[in-house]
Amino acid sequence: MAVAEDLQVRLPSSFERSDGDIAQAAENALQWNIWITHVIHRIKVAVENGWITLSGDVDWWYQKENAGATVRNLIGVRGLSNDIAIKPITVKVEPQDVKDKIESAFKRNAILDSRRITVETRGGRVILRGSVHSFAEREQVERAAYAAPSVSEVESHIIINP
Repeated sequence: MAVAEDLQVRLPSSFERSDGDIAQAAENALQWNIWITHVIHRIKVAVENGWITLSGDVDWWYQKENAGATVRNLIGVRGLSNDIAIKPITVKVEPQDVKDKIESAFKRNAILDSRRITVETRGGRVILRGSVHSFAEREQVERAAYAAPSVSEVESHIIINP
């Protein structure tokens, strides 16, 4: 079975902007975002038919997320591809230390039952397994993992079990 999706996003004419205008607005918005000003020179913005593609690299996951959130809702934007890579600051961190920091963050979070979640580390990659009660709880688990030093990727196998 084959499926062809010819989906087009159309904006009201009052929201139409040229790609050049959108790119300039995105760059301006990124420069004004306090969370990413010190890595702005490493983020590239491309716009094609109202679709923004962010590329480059940042040190932390929150910087990638902030960059995407900053440009996602600009007038004229039809969509976003956030292809920014996370290249953590080179700090010698032992995998067990990363695991301990993530598990400590789980325990500090009143929402999470940390006994239901396991953490495995492989270099800058963290693998999460277990179950939580809600999407919000799963998001908290993933955010805690990304917040640990030297983490560049989180593989989540967290199941939502209300």
